[in-house]
Amino acid sequence: MRQGTKSKILDAAERLFAERGFADTSLRLITSHAEVNLASVNYHFGSKKELIQAVLMRYLEQFMPLVDQAMLQHLEADEAPNLKQVFSSFLDPLLEMNKVKKHGTAMFLLLLGRGYTDSQGHLRRFITHHFGEVLSHFQQAVRRAYPELSDSDIFWRLHFTLGTVVFTMASSTALKEIASADFNEDINTEALIKKVIPYLAAGVGAPI
Repeated sequence: MRQGTKSKILDAAERLFAERGFADTSLRLITSHAEVNLASVNYHFGSKKELIQAVLMRYLEQFMPLVDQAMLQHLEADEAPNLKQVFSSFLDPLLEMNKVKKHGTAMFLLLLGRGYTDSQGHLRRFITHHFGEVLSHFQQAVRRAYPELSDSDIFWRLHFTLGTVVFTMASSTALKEIASADFNEDINTEALIKKVIPYLAAGVGAPI
């Protein structure tokens, strides 16, 4: 019974967070949609921040080990990767999120983006605390692909990269409709990710 209640809360919170953002979604709204009382949220999660973290963790615990495996391959290979290869390594782990739940890839990226656009600083600390080693391996792979980048360069360029991904996924429905109407392109989430990867690699690889 408790596991069922916890899952209902997580599912309702995920939908509402994606639709409204973290800041504009109240616990009372979540409990109303999940058809549970407020005490059950406090019992299972303790606070809204911990609920937000739990919603993301359902994806992160599946996603991050796959990313880490890919980054370690780049770091251990005899030949240094290029930036397109580094960023292309995110494609399969992202598509695996569709196995977590239907439309999981788009949902995960949208929720991750909400964490930044809604100024949820605790989420960044949470991700760094639990997956700091994975993030470090990613940065090392970027540096191996482009050794001339300074720590400051990497910080800014990855920040701009995240902004591009967040905006693209937040606008994905509209972008797919425009592509269909104006260019007769049938774009799904996988195709959208494949379109943005060369752009990201080129941006991070821009001359210093």
